[in-house]
Amino acid sequence: MMAWRKSVVLTVLLWLATPLISMADQPLTLVAASDLRYALDEILDRWHLDNPDSPVRVIYGSSGRFATQIRQGAPFDLYLSADIAYTEALYRENLTAGPPRPYASGRLVLWSRDASLSEAGIQALASNPPQRLAIARPTHAPYGDRARQAMQTLGIWSALEPRLVYGENIAHTAQMAQSGAADAAIIALSLALHPTMQKSGHFSPVDSSLHAPLEQALVLTRQAADKPAAWLLADFILGPAARTVFTQYGFGVPSFAEKLPQP
Repeated sequence: MMAWRKSVVLTVLLWLATPLISMADQPLTLVAASDLRYALDEILDRWHLDNPDSPVRVIYGSSGRFATQIRQGAPFDLYLSADIAYTEALYRENLTAGPPRPYASGRLVLWSRDASLSEAGIQALASNPPQRLAIARPTHAPYGDRARQAMQTLGIWSALEPRLVYGENIAHTAQMAQSGAADAAIIALSLALHPTMQKSGHFSPVDSSLHAPLEQALVLTRQAADKPAAWLLADFILGPAARTVFTQYGFGVPSFAEKLPQP
């Protein structure tokens, strides 16, 4: 009987320990605005070289949808938003492990496979409108919201709105133009600079004074508060190696003097 009890106790202890072991082996889950698709992939490659035992799973999408999912309890560790406002709101709602930290500022461009269309610039869209102009959906994609603002500032929104087609995020918007589903698109400079986009089309910058800034920031969620690897990864994204990559992809880089505090 005593041996049987010892066996049961040992089985229970092993069962209790198993989830802890599995959790330790699980990768961090990072969700990021899709304008980061190319730049962040390179940054994470650099991270993995120095941290091979700290795997990261990254999901790209729209900033607004990720913020909603975090409010609903989604198991994310780090959130990189294309608009600091989303991270500030989550911080005020006590859903983060600390305040937001800016990591880059984004820029808009007009991209098209037609060089004459893109080179004429956004201000010429009303007089020479494309059949279909793609922007990211303004309700949850910061780049789409700023594209709308720019057109409203120029007084061309009403004329172009019937021609708009919407991407679910800025990467999807770029794909629409590249594939021919749209004749032109207002997208992130970081995507337009990728070799595949440069090879297949042309772009011109959108004057940043036409819209609110695209100040981008990251936060750790509450579930990552006790994960040292998450804090280290956040600090790495705010550091000089990542800064170099962000600059290569056309991002403006805010001050990195203030680092994330340790829990």
